[in-house]
Amino acid sequence: MTGRVRQWLAWFWVVALIVAALAGCSGAGTPAPAVAPTPGANPAVATPQEPATEPPAMPEATPEPTPEPTTAESTPPPVHGTVRVAYLHHSTGENIWKGGVPDFIAAYNEAHGTDYRITELAYPDTSGGYPWENYPYDYWNLWVNHTGTSQDRGELNLDQLAAAYDVIVFKHCFPVSDIGPDSDSDPPSVSSSDKTAANYTLQYQALKDRMQEFGPTRFIVWTGAAETEQATNPESAERARTFFAWVRDTWDEPGDNIFVWDFRTLETGGGLYLKPSYASAPDDPHPNEAFSTSVAPLIGRRIVDVIEGRGDSGSVTGQ
Repeated sequence: MTGRVRQWLAWFWVVALIVAALAGCSGAGTPAPAVAPTPGANPAVATPQEPATEPPAMPEATPEPTPEPTTAESTPPPVHGTVRVAYLHHSTGENIWKGGVPDFIAAYNEAHGTDYRITELAYPDTSGGYPWENYPYDYWNLWVNHTGTSQDRGELNLDQLAAAYDVIVFKHCFPVSDIGPDSDSDPPSVSSSDKTAANYTLQYQALKDRMQEFGPTRFIVWTGAAETEQATNPESAERARTFFAWVRDTWDEPGDNIFVWDFRTLETGGGLYLKPSYASAPDDPHPNEAFSTSVAPLIGRRIVDVIEGRGDSGSVTGQ
């Protein structure tokens, strides 16, 4: 066989082998296109596709805690350190003072290591010509009607008293119980000195608003001193009992800086009149020495309770 023939035969077998190889691959249909491997991945290992998921829900915002409101039931906190107390009085209050109020405070300081300093003041002191009267109208006039640098005949006003004292104790003498009937013709007036329950109510409301302006200062008002049966009449006595029960049970609210000492209940036992055994004489409603000595520690204890944050929880009579 010549060289040219051998060359043609070699090409024939090459072509035949290529055709046979192509015929063997065509029976499975069209081959799937090749997928380029991820750069850096091992082409021999399939990478599973993660299933599609919803985005995670955002957590609900937690609301800020609502602060507890300051309620009328909250008790004012104790006053610490040196506490200056003004004890305002005329004759009835002077009898109780002499019954042992400063002695009680001094003994309490000694026993408990406190520094409560109590000062008695005749108020109004009348040295400038103001009348010897300390009734609801007078406190309204001196404390509400006169403010800042304004004074009535030189009497201290509430701005001046509150600047000098941390606790102010005040009271009315027993003529406060001479309460007449409300007038059918004249409307009640806060600026009237007439002793009626309607006028007293307006004056007490105005005093309450004014005292609450002095938040750090604490006030203790006595329920009105009673009169003996011989010194008054049943109608006035009943009006007085009703009015001062309103002061104690309604006007005085827990949580503020105003407190009551229920002196009237101590004097009357809840009745209409000052008990005869407590009076200086049947027709003299000033408290006698024995009674004054027995209740002086009670006003002392009431003052301490108010200073130490028990004004709303302690006994309103100090017993």
